[in-house]
Amino acid sequence: MSSASAVETLDLVKRFGDFVAVDRVSIAIARGEIFGFLGPNGAGKSTTIRMLCGLLTPTSGRATVGGFDVATQSEAIKRNIGYMSQKFSLYDDLEVEENIDFFGGIYGVRKQRLQERKDYVLRMAGLEDRRHSMTRELAGGWKQRLALGCAILHEPPILFLDEPTSGVDPIARRNFWDLIYRLSEAGHTVFVSTHYMDEAEYCRRLALMYGGRVIALGRPDELKRELGLRSMEDVFVELIGREERRAS
Repeated sequence: MSSASAVETLDLVKRFGDFVAVDRVSIAIARGEIFGFLGPNGAGKSTTIRMLCGLLTPTSGRATVGGFDVATQSEAIKRNIGYMSQKFSLYDDLEVEENIDFFGGIYGVRKQRLQERKDYVLRMAGLEDRRHSMTRELAGGWKQRLALGCAILHEPPILFLDEPTSGVDPIARRNFWDLIYRLSEAGHTVFVSTHYMDEAEYCRRLALMYGGRVIALGRPDELKRELGLRSMEDVFVELIGREERRAS
């Protein structure tokens, strides 16, 4: 496997009993790339991400994240990534600033560095005037930005965002993608899963998953051109339709 890739998998498999949740997934993600995981619910996106984050052990196959092996070096991976799920993982009964302090402690950010990082997160999220607000009082889009800020407090080179825009309004989603672009420009590798077709267009490359397998891989413009279609929504419908017809 190549050390030049930020994330790489080879025939990655995850079974739960007789159920194959992830079926021989092979991908390679370059450093600084925004890579999208597109697919319907139950396609295997979240299970793959949890393996890459060291939260689940693969049944077979290989994967490395930041050069660390997911099967044998999961703790090293956890120290070198940021992870954000659609549930945001925030504590509603804490103030905005208290959430940042809490996650700073979890990630081992040194006290002298934490204040600088906290100021950065508050600026990035647009929450400088809400630092003492209770987190439960924030609208979904603001919680989303705060959760992203908490995930990058320790300046990880690789970010895993598992359907981070689920449940927020379209304007908040677009603003969130502006933040993703800024993070990529700063050198972060961003692996983001989504079921929103418009968000697929924002990724440099993407993998379309269905039934635990990668059924298409490439740049959005390449996939549209190969199928003679005008949008990723059309690509999604066409390829998923093929898989369903093949399975019936």
